[in-house]
Amino acid sequence: MQTFNMKNTLMESLGIQIKEVKKDGTCIATMPVDSRTKQPFGYLHGGASVALAETVASLGAASLVDLKTQAVFGQEINANHIRSKKDGMVTAIASVIHKGRTSMVYETKIVDEEENLISISRCTIAVVNKRK
Repeated sequence: MQTFNMKNTLMESLGIQIKEVKKDGTCIATMPVDSRTKQPFGYLHGGASVALAETVASLGAASLVDLKTQAVFGQEINANHIRSKKDGMVTAIASVIHKGRTSMVYETKIVDEEENLISISRCTIAVVNKRK
């Protein structure tokens, strides 16, 4: 599995842990539902779910390019929050649904410990050549 620097990042702040990045670009990560990721009413914050979704989509896309010559950036994301969650852990599974030369589209499902769908999103990732 490719390693990514999580120190001093949003991933570290939210407690996001990468569990697996597959050769096909699928990325799986977990995030706790705790004081870092809840909104003021005590439930998982939709913004935290979107941050998790963009993280796994971006890391999945990064695994499909040559990071020496290219970079990936979230270009657009949308999400539907299906179910609330007060505590525990959520797992995000990002799968590529379009792999192009300059963009990729990912679908991310976020589920709870019982595989209940918490959120689903679609993220467009820009693939950009690095400047020399």
